[in-house]
Amino acid sequence: MIEIKNLDPASPFLAQLQGPDDGSPVTLVNTFVAPEGQIDKVIDVWRQDSLIMKARPGFVSAQLHRGLGDSRVLTNVAVWESLTALRNAFQCEEFQQTIPLYPDGSLSYPVVVRKHAVSGVCVA
Repeated sequence: MIEIKNLDPASPFLAQLQGPDDGSPVTLVNTFVAPEGQIDKVIDVWRQDSLIMKARPGFVSAQLHRGLGDSRVLTNVAVWESLTALRNAFQCEEFQQTIPLYPDGSLSYPVVVRKHAVSGVCVA
């Protein structure tokens, strides 16, 4: 089973999901570390759970990124229409049933973010 870790202890992932929703899009950035020799299995389970998420209301897109060389790091970047849509998809029973399918020792570091404008560099 996969273990969910928090990048920011001040704002745990599950607390982020329960936060207020202003209706604007959110992006889930979820970095996985696969156990030694299990990256193909992690990708297979990610595919299964992503097909479930893709069918949920409010899903916009997902892209999996894989570390180069012998890296066991995978990063999923998934865009949702709103925090509520992501929360509902995450909590659905069908998705929750895929969590135990990840190989033991799998780690997940999810964070929910929104675009942030920085003057002279990027727009929100």
